[in-house]
Amino acid sequence: MTKVTEFISQANGKTLFSIEIIPPVKGQNINELFDSIEPLMEYKPPFIDVTYHREELIDRVGTNGLIERIPVRKRPGTVGICARLMERFHVDAVPHVICGGFTREETEDVLFDLHYLGIDNVLVLRGDPEKSAGVFQAKKGGHTYASELVTQVHNMNNGILLNAETETAPTNFCIGVAGYPEKHFDATSFDTDYEHLRRKVELGANYIVTQMFFDNQKYFSFVERCRAEGITVPIIPGLKPLATKKQLSVLASIFHLEFPEDLVKAAMQCASDKDVRQVGIEWGVQQCRELLAYGVPVLHFYTMGKSDNVAQIAKQVF
Repeated sequence: MTKVTEFISQANGKTLFSIEIIPPVKGQNINELFDSIEPLMEYKPPFIDVTYHREELIDRVGTNGLIERIPVRKRPGTVGICARLMERFHVDAVPHVICGGFTREETEDVLFDLHYLGIDNVLVLRGDPEKSAGVFQAKKGGHTYASELVTQVHNMNNGILLNAETETAPTNFCIGVAGYPEKHFDATSFDTDYEHLRRKVELGANYIVTQMFFDNQKYFSFVERCRAEGITVPIIPGLKPLATKKQLSVLASIFHLEFPEDLVKAAMQCASDKDVRQVGIEWGVQQCRELLAYGVPVLHFYTMGKSDNVAQIAKQVF
């Protein structure tokens, strides 16, 4: 399989198109997800990211009548979906690998599953905290920071396992990490956020994918600061078309980002979410054209299970 960085290098300056998808809720038909991806294949994404979701603790009444906290993974199947994507669409899959909810040994096993499937790309993330916790807490025996996870993957690339008693063959993962143009919400300052990002690259990260943003200037400033900090790896912008008025508050709250005033005004003047969706498409086209002129390596879209608005943007810019 081809590494993300190799796709970028082989493009010789041409901007690529890629997407991120979310596994369906447990019990739903996988074909609905694949049907939503199908229209986007026209734009030849060389790779597709697949998110990983930690388990959640659900309160249930036990047989003794007492409340029990049961771990439930609502969106399983990341590894299986990656395998199906490669088979059905002949694209490279980029599974997310997260700290939250996994021990180091479980992480190693997942990485071997991916390695045996011929998957050479991973996006390494800390992951979200448990919904009931509010703050991130690692599983006992797991990683607390994405930098620790980068180190584990990098070690495996050098044939170093957790508890190996004999010499092992190295893996060959291309390691992606997340960057935050508007600062990670847990970072105490922009300076410390850039320090953490530089550290992840020093430990073995090969490229960066940004959190979604709606103001290109924030991305441009982010790239400029990264370069000033000595971070030279490719920086892929992450994009999400606005689709509903509700997303103005929901996305801002969940992802800790700001919407440009012009976009907010245009969305609030809409009579329906159908109109908001069109505003989001038009704003996305404008964003993409400016990013293309800037020379970004990839336009990476967070589809969140929907593809029609992404397809309409791609049709106008590719």
